[in-house]
Amino acid sequence: EPTRPLSPARTQHSTMAEDKPKIKLQSQQGDIYEADQQVACMSTLIKNMVEGEDSGSEDAIPLPNVKTAILQRVLQYCEHHKENPPEEIAKPLKSTNLAEVVSEWDAEFVNVEQEVLFELILAANYLDIKPLLDLTCAKVASMIKGKTPEEIRKQFNIVNDFTPEEEAQVREENKWCEDA
Repeated sequence: EPTRPLSPARTQHSTMAEDKPKIKLQSQQGDIYEADQQVACMSTLIKNMVEGEDSGSEDAIPLPNVKTAILQRVLQYCEHHKENPPEEIAKPLKSTNLAEVVSEWDAEFVNVEQEVLFELILAANYLDIKPLLDLTCAKVASMIKGKTPEEIRKQFNIVNDFTPEEEAQVREENKWCEDA
């Protein structure tokens, strides 16, 4: 009798992600998201929590510092990069156009309102996701690059609380870095 190929259900090479239970993550507002272990463990914080417990814990991992909307974005980033880790971002940035420095997807991912960008930075730092922290900080760096202190203050709504004397002193002390 002719041999038939195995049906998909009987193949032996299932991926590790399918074998491992999904990890539940709970946002600041109490919303729960399930993520593949490979995706969730891009966060060193979550990876360390998961490694320290029996596999298959049903409890959601509380992330009190991460709002729902930001957790969704973080998981979107991790999902996108689970199979293709982002390249290291060259520093200093060679361009104020982030698309010339990182992938088009990454550049578009951080093309968000400033408040969202800063919340992504805080979440990436808290969750310890270095590539996301590097990307979000590179976005801020691209917004600052080549601007005067006044332009930077305007961009980020920073009040100048230096007296003219203090400002002159700071400029004098840091003259060396303007020559670089």
